[in-house]
Amino acid sequence: MIACKDIRWFVMDVDGTLTDGRIYMGPEGEVFKAFNIKDGYAIHEMLPQMGIEPVIITARHSKIVERRCDELGVSRVYQGVKTKLLLLEQLLDEAGLSLHNVAYIGDDVNDLPVMQAVIQAGGLALCPGDAAAEVRSQCKYVSKCPGGFGSVRECVEWLRARRLER
Repeated sequence: MIACKDIRWFVMDVDGTLTDGRIYMGPEGEVFKAFNIKDGYAIHEMLPQMGIEPVIITARHSKIVERRCDELGVSRVYQGVKTKLLLLEQLLDEAGLSLHNVAYIGDDVNDLPVMQAVIQAGGLALCPGDAAAEVRSQCKYVSKCPGGFGSVRECVEWLRARRLER
């Protein structure tokens, strides 16, 4: 059984999870991404109130993500990560935690190795409503919202409700 009270880190993918997955490119590179203010509130206010640290691990690198994380007070931001599971295991080991202490939200097949390891360890896998079918089939909770439209907030609220049940 998953112990929601044991969750210490809320680990998030970015593109397709915190954003709608679209990448707007201009001649100089990435121009902008859209983030949902409700997701931002969940990350900046709700998670800390629950004693859960927000963590970003994403395969792409973006100055826009750096700026948004600065606004939200997210200090653990790891970009350009190809092997998310390896990095996460190293970070957790350094912090004295395990995959059992993780809720992970992602949207695509590159998130599956992390999600499956988290699930096997007794942690939580969550996803936006428009995540890939393979991802949705693995998750404890699938948001009704698509990525970039409040899915992170909904998942945080779901987690908070389960923590209060105990």
